[in-house]
Amino acid sequence: MVTVRLHGRLNDFVTPEKRGTQLQVAPLGSPSIKDLIESLGPPHPELDRVLVDGAPVALTHRVTPGAHIEAFPALGHVEGMPRFVLDVGLGRLSGFLRMLGFDTLWRNDFDDPELARISSTEGRVLLTRDLGVLKRGEVVLGYFPRATDPAEQLVEVVRRYGLGSRMKPFSRCIACNALLSPAQPHEVTERVPPDVASRYTHFQQCGDCRRVFWPGTHQERMQALIDRLRALELEG
Repeated sequence: MVTVRLHGRLNDFVTPEKRGTQLQVAPLGSPSIKDLIESLGPPHPELDRVLVDGAPVALTHRVTPGAHIEAFPALGHVEGMPRFVLDVGLGRLSGFLRMLGFDTLWRNDFDDPELARISSTEGRVLLTRDLGVLKRGEVVLGYFPRATDPAEQLVEVVRRYGLGSRMKPFSRCIACNALLSPAQPHEVTERVPPDVASRYTHFQQCGDCRRVFWPGTHQERMQALIDRLRALELEG
């Protein structure tokens, strides 16, 4: 037998009665720390450090009988400007992240191996509610959004990765992820509704998909969400 204690938000992955308790586990053979902890629920990208009998170990460390294991949750900090790749079920969250200016890959036909490969080779944070994808060995950066509502998922991701001060709202196309550039009214007249062309003078356009954006009521609603997200960072 070995004993395992999960700390902090790693307890989200076990049933309520097991949270904050010392778990008694009878491993088969001599599994790695990664495999043992993942068998309890938490995916390895959500781990920060693991102690065995008080000493830090790598995820490849082999478990021996009688060991006392403590696992601590990752803080979520990423060097530089975080980039993301999202699974098929998080399409609306991808739109929110792009709206905030973050490089976010999403397609409705990404399969699990492709998601893991992109995350690994491009250093992108993999966001998914599929634990099986996060547990793939090649994934280093990843997070399992606890909420099911896209707006609340966004709050989670902003908090976890400290995105509040790094947002560049309305700088990226929410449809295809490319950067936007300013456009003169005469450049987009044929690509916007007549009433929009007559009412607005400030436009942005996507050089890839050719979509045009303007500061309408939708942007006003998004600005309220942006203000809320920035306030989160002030709250700590």
